[in-house]
Amino acid sequence: MEFISPTVIIILGCVAVLLFLQWKNLRRPPCIRGWIPWIGAGFEFGKTPLEFIEKARIKYGPVFTVIVMGTRMTFVTEEEGINVFLKSKEVNFELAVQNPIYHTASIAKNIFLKLHEKLYITVKGKMGILNLYKFTGQLTEELQEQLQNLGAHGTTDLNKFMRHLLYPVTVNILFKKGLFPTDERKIREFHQHFQAYDEGFEYGSQLPECLLRNWSKSKKWLLALFEKNIPDIKTYKSAKDNSLTVMQAVLDLLEMEANEQKSPNYGLLLLWASLSNTVPVAFWTFAFVLSHPNIHRTIMEGISSVFGTAGKDKIKVSEDDLKKLPLIKWCILETIRLRAPGVITRKVLKPVKILNYTVPSGDLLMLSPFWLHRNPKYFPEPDLFKPERWKEANLEKHAFLDCFMAFGSGKYQCPGRWLALLEIQICIILIFYYYDCSLLDPLPKQSCLHLVGVQQPEGRCRIQFKQRK
Repeated sequence: MEFISPTVIIILGCVAVLLFLQWKNLRRPPCIRGWIPWIGAGFEFGKTPLEFIEKARIKYGPVFTVIVMGTRMTFVTEEEGINVFLKSKEVNFELAVQNPIYHTASIAKNIFLKLHEKLYITVKGKMGILNLYKFTGQLTEELQEQLQNLGAHGTTDLNKFMRHLLYPVTVNILFKKGLFPTDERKIREFHQHFQAYDEGFEYGSQLPECLLRNWSKSKKWLLALFEKNIPDIKTYKSAKDNSLTVMQAVLDLLEMEANEQKSPNYGLLLLWASLSNTVPVAFWTFAFVLSHPNIHRTIMEGISSVFGTAGKDKIKVSEDDLKKLPLIKWCILETIRLRAPGVITRKVLKPVKILNYTVPSGDLLMLSPFWLHRNPKYFPEPDLFKPERWKEANLEKHAFLDCFMAFGSGKYQCPGRWLALLEIQICIILIFYYYDCSLLDPLPKQSCLHLVGVQQPEGRCRIQFKQRK
């Protein structure tokens, strides 16, 4: 009988230990693969993605991977995974979004990566907290101008109402006064194409344009709109001061970087970013307030105490006025918490350890603000609309509540978040100052079909309005 030498045993033992350690180090999270190659779990995931994420968390635990359309998406739902998402140098925002940007705005990856940080700094500077005072008067004037078209009384769909109010205000302020059409036919055309582009944005970010004919048509229409108007935007001068609009600042940077040919594409991107979330947040805030009579009454009393009894005269809204009405800002932030984006994402550059798992390079690391905001560990009674919880946030120093991720996180948070909050605050003040409003339908459910951006309503929601005297 032959014996294996001690040397061979030692070598085999070392190899076994190394293989074990390598296996342990490369242990990946549970993976939902589906049964069709490449498509993976795409069909199940696509039906109701928000519900899919929560069911997968309950079944597989706080870290799990889903394969959809050839992409590995690893979701993190608890503290350790969230810390990696927020703090690790091995995950990257720009590389995670470069493909969607290419598909939706036709901006090549190399151009996007070259210009993104400079453009982000430019836009953030124009719309940041230090420059908000420049927008307060503009927003008030533009909103009052649009409200004059509403009439003395009537019934309307709340979502449609917010679009007709905020589309022209936002476009005229960020791009140039008078860019938004005033002809009824052209207004309808703009609404039709922007809504088609916005509603199909998530699919357009992943699928070839040839499969999305109507969406592609609307995208081309919007690009043509900017192609036609870029020269006028460049030469526009404000009647009140010489300050540049946000789009003018973007155009200056593109010219300096010798990428002027991409001006319409960045115009489209700015348009989508400024409208796609502001309108649904305004819709939901208004609906939540009207569906909570005590909160509605307190807001009305606050507006009367600051601006006096309602009348037909135009009022001016100042920063000091806004500070006297904190409940309105709390309502907006509580609305955003409850209707937050389905996911935000990062690209994994090098393998990262989360709990007992190793997430491989190339994965998209996914965090769901929608479900994070429903974790009672971070937000007690998470399903209730409780604006008063925002008393705890240091909003005077522009700090949100811990684990509030609706605007993204880290270096590349939404650069327009403070301007969007300001626009919605002034919008709510002016509507409630001039009109008595009430809901005619129950508060609608949120749609579970989309992961990108604020959740949309499912079903109609009408309001009745009557001018206050």
